Amino acid sequence: MISRRDAAIALDVPMEMAQRHGIPKRLTEAELGAILDNPPPWLVQSRANRTGKRPVWVHLECAVCGYEEAARPKKWWPEFTYVVCGHHAPGELPPPRRGFVRSEFDGVGTRFVGIADVSVPD
Repeated sequence: MISRRDAAIALDVPMEMAQRHGIPKRLTEAELGAILDNPPPWLVQSRANRTGKRPVWVHLECAVCGYEEAARPKKWWPEFTYVVCGHHAPGELPPPRRGFVRSEFDGVGTRFVGIADVSVPD
């Protein structure tokens, strides 16, 4: 059985949309395959309305331990150099390159810290 969240990820739609359009809390792989093979009108319309600017879901993977999760990207997320689990020490990552400064962003996904290395203007 597949959860509604996993179905939303596979369909590339927000959880709210999956729930609103009757995707059950649990469905079989065959039911999900049927939706993917013959998308309902609401899914076709959703895909047609995409501008391509921001993905619906992003794949996050810890640069230290490899833990993975899918998350909805937030508008405030910059382009991250790394994402790491919140319990890892800063020394577990390579230092920023010469001429770059590092910023940390808490609250990425359920357990990550986003690391953004940006160049310092001359």
